[in-house]
Amino acid sequence: MSSRGGEDGDSDRDRRMMERALTLAREAAAMGEVPVGAVVAIGDRVVSQAYNLRETIHDPTAHAERVALTLAGRALGRWRLDDCTLYVTLEPCVMCAGAIVHARIARLVYGAVDPKAGACRSLYRLVDDRRLNHRVPTTAGILAEDCGEILSLFFHDRRLSSKLR
Repeated sequence: MSSRGGEDGDSDRDRRMMERALTLAREAAAMGEVPVGAVVAIGDRVVSQAYNLRETIHDPTAHAERVALTLAGRALGRWRLDDCTLYVTLEPCVMCAGAIVHARIARLVYGAVDPKAGACRSLYRLVDDRRLNHRVPTTAGILAEDCGEILSLFFHDRRLSSKLR
């Protein structure tokens, strides 16, 4: 399992898909959502895409990757996503990492690490825990600076606006 960068054949695709996820994250930020975007793909074909919707639909489970997994399952007509790669701008949390394992995702690619809630490398290692029935090869750090910057700016702006109230 790689911790940084992708296989040579995957690196261009990884960057393209992460750029798409970043575009979704920007859409989320414009809606007042925490800017995280996710894309589920089979090769170069996008199966589903989503961004955080917790505030919009008042659902604590509406994280970008969880929504993208649900939409992918519907689009493919199955819950097993064992031929899919999930691209997400932020390291998944415990809930999302569990969903990724249960969906049998073939590969996970994420941008920024999440030292406060990351469940793939930072705090926990759920996606490659040998005690679970499925392990997910993971590539971290794709466009990490861009992915981290959008989050930093969002929370900086949020703190500023709360001080002005």
